Amino acid sequence: MKKTFLIAALVMGCTVMMTSCKNEAKSAKGTAKSEVAADKGVTIAYVDLDSLMAKYQYYLDCSEMLEKKRSSISNTLNNKGIALQKEMADFQQKIQSGTISQDQANKTQAALVKKQNQLQSLQDNLAEEFQKEQNKYNEALHDSIDNFLASYNKTAGYTLILARSNDNILLAAPQCDITDEVINGLNKRYKGKDAKEAK
Repeated sequence: MKKTFLIAALVMGCTVMMTSCKNEAKSAKGTAKSEVAADKGVTIAYVDLDSLMAKYQYYLDCSEMLEKKRSSISNTLNNKGIALQKEMADFQQKIQSGTISQDQANKTQAALVKKQNQLQSLQDNLAEEFQKEQNKYNEALHDSIDNFLASYNKTAGYTLILARSNDNILLAAPQCDITDEVINGLNKRYKGKDAKEAK
């Protein structure tokens, strides 16, 4: 789960980040294409998403927190499901042994159906709650990467910052790889926020 969790947010956060180009159009009707083509100073960098997911502490903390929540939800539903199955088995045994009246059987069956519906409703509610929390962390992760890159690029001055995932970038010079700088910067900023919140 750790490899796939939040990948969409990471891709959104790093894919193609357009920042201020060094040459601005001199007029609204300027020839932007020819200016870009003539600009020899276009610079491109990339961030490796696998490394980012493996080393960005905020991502790791979110993954751990959500995994614990998912596990807790699963345990809750499993325990309630096992208890309900036991009640159903006991009810079936009473019917087969004839130790329950028809009126009691009808009431017990109605109660069991109600419990089954409640369990299904609980499962739906917990799944929805978990999805909302996951979306919240996806958005926060996306924002943290976007905000950091915007700040980082004020001094770095790249024209494009791309996300490398699997083989989507076939060839790149080693000096285009800014992954370690970005991870270090993100972790430093994250630890700084933790320190402020602790105060």
